[in-house]
Amino acid sequence: MKTLFAIGLMSGTSLDGLDICYVRFDLPDYQFEIIKAETITYPPEWKEKLKNSIHLSAKKLTKLDFDYGVFLGSSTRNFLEKHSIEKVDFIASHGHTVFHNPAENYTLQIGKGQGILAQTGIQTVFDFRSQDVIFGGQGAPLVPIGDELLFGKFDACLNLGGFSNISFRKNQNRIAFDISPFNILLNPLAEKLGKNYDENGNFARSGNLNFEFLRKLNILDYYQKLPPKSLGVEWCRKEINPLLNEFPDRPENLLASFTEHFAVQIARVLNENSIRNVLVTGGGVYNQFFIENLKSKTECEIIIPDKSVIEFKEALIFAFMGMLRLENKINVLSSVTGAVRNHSSGNIIG
Repeated sequence: MKTLFAIGLMSGTSLDGLDICYVRFDLPDYQFEIIKAETITYPPEWKEKLKNSIHLSAKKLTKLDFDYGVFLGSSTRNFLEKHSIEKVDFIASHGHTVFHNPAENYTLQIGKGQGILAQTGIQTVFDFRSQDVIFGGQGAPLVPIGDELLFGKFDACLNLGGFSNISFRKNQNRIAFDISPFNILLNPLAEKLGKNYDENGNFARSGNLNFEFLRKLNILDYYQKLPPKSLGVEWCRKEINPLLNEFPDRPENLLASFTEHFAVQIARVLNENSIRNVLVTGGGVYNQFFIENLKSKTECEIIIPDKSVIEFKEALIFAFMGMLRLENKINVLSSVTGAVRNHSSGNIIG
């Protein structure tokens, strides 16, 4: 048996913070243990920088790419010192997504691996998505390789982060896709009400459904498309923003309508694919109103794991993908992304 210790780094589109996960992997059977994990809340200036990154000039974006790599590295170094962690074989970093447009053959995750290496002295794997897009894939979602090999006992895995995405086996292949936006739309509305997020879904619970807005959401073209398919900030700007302009309403009512919309779309996927049980992770798990709403629309068993898996499953799986990359094993599935073939993705530095 071979044992490896790794750090997984994940920055989601909802900008909650940087997830750092210290994990042990046992090979060859892929047993794992999350030893220590925490979310480093972004300082306001970093949250603002990342939020505005899509508007930067090429020069300023290049600088941010370098600076953010150093930030990731120093955050990791501080985490290791804080928890007196000495044994780390490698770091795997997702980076922060600025652009994701596979239809036009590009994606960009910033956070130079060289910056992480310089700050920590530890071999780093980064930039997991670019190769898949170049191979004709969506470059997303990537987590299903971990769903398959680490969480295969569940019929499906559903993550509720900036977007909701699901993976499951169909016709002997693992397939996965983004179902809908999620916190990327909910959090900005909660911010209008003075909170960073809609705690327990209480704002949504107090709101009223805007039925015409809801109808327009549910007939958007994306929901009629077959997988592989993925969503990004660009899609929200193009498809959702015009509807928000067409149906101005109180934030509580928009939260209620979005929450209903997400539950409808997710339940439809669960029901149409006869999924008996689903492991649900990500920050959306804590939105009690949404979970109640989802349960009311499906007979599928909703399984919520322990807190470390809820909050750090993506960081865990990027660490796992880094391990597979270093072992030169497949870590991206073409059945999921639509790429021309399965492949081993990620740049290795150090």
